[in-house]
Amino acid sequence: MSEKALRLGTRRSKLAMAQSGQVAKAVRQVTGRPVELVEITTYGDTSREHLAQIGGTGVFVTALRDALLRGEVDFAVHSLKDLPTTQPEELVLAAVPVREDPRDVIVARDALKLTDLPRGARIGTGSPRRASQLNAYARAHGLDIETVPIRGNVDTRIRYVRDGELDAVVLAAAGLSRLGRIDEVTDFLSVDTVLPAPGQGALAIECAADRADLIAALGALDDPLTRAAVTAERSLLAALEAGCSAPVGALADLLADGQIVKEMRLRGVVGTTDGTRTVQLSTTGPVPQTHDRASALGRELAAEMLAQGAAGLMGERAH
Repeated sequence: MSEKALRLGTRRSKLAMAQSGQVAKAVRQVTGRPVELVEITTYGDTSREHLAQIGGTGVFVTALRDALLRGEVDFAVHSLKDLPTTQPEELVLAAVPVREDPRDVIVARDALKLTDLPRGARIGTGSPRRASQLNAYARAHGLDIETVPIRGNVDTRIRYVRDGELDAVVLAAAGLSRLGRIDEVTDFLSVDTVLPAPGQGALAIECAADRADLIAALGALDDPLTRAAVTAERSLLAALEAGCSAPVGALADLLADGQIVKEMRLRGVVGTTDGTRTVQLSTTGPVPQTHDRASALGRELAAEMLAQGAAGLMGERAH
């Protein structure tokens, strides 16, 4: 008797399908079971509103989670940065695979780098976090740029540049890499210039909490170091109570001595969208060995940031 296929719930976007296809292949390898993709349309995919207005992070996730809870799919793949920071009790993150490049990149006309853009260059991004940090960087380095709010998939965003409507757009390196389009990048933005979104570049594989067999099988794809890093980043985000209205950037990276990973450095930034005021701090400590230690690292840095005035920069809370 052939084993029943595992049903993987995925969004329909090209990027989501590419990500889910890669995970499906990995799950086939570790379980020996067939995996079929089940396409689910989410509110975030059909709404034309700006993400900040429709409630930000949860809009791509809710329909997938509903399908999981109804038993229509066995597991789901999310971009980790899309996941709300509170985890529903009935669902569990069975695996956080090895993270792709977490950096943001620009795709600019004439293969330009950020620092080569002409005065008054229009840079498209749908992310207040990216706008905030680019504006702060420009102010600090005497660049004259204008950030323009856009949304849409990767094709739509890059077309704005190809059609001459914008000089450049900002995208995530990981997404372009998974789509096989990394060669279109004209500049990789250093994390010293723009800190990524918490969890950027990482995927989350989620399933029902009562599926012990499936949790164990999917666990083979988990990368403990990636999980520790994103746990710290998301804990920082949760403690800043950012919602989507406040631009928070965070990155935990691992500091290695030769081949041995010794420490984790967590950096966080929050600022006004125009980049006039920012609070940026970092902390370094031993690599957290437990979920609780990783979470504590994020909370501790958030508390320091709030003490340094981050609370006053939060803008409108998303309710």
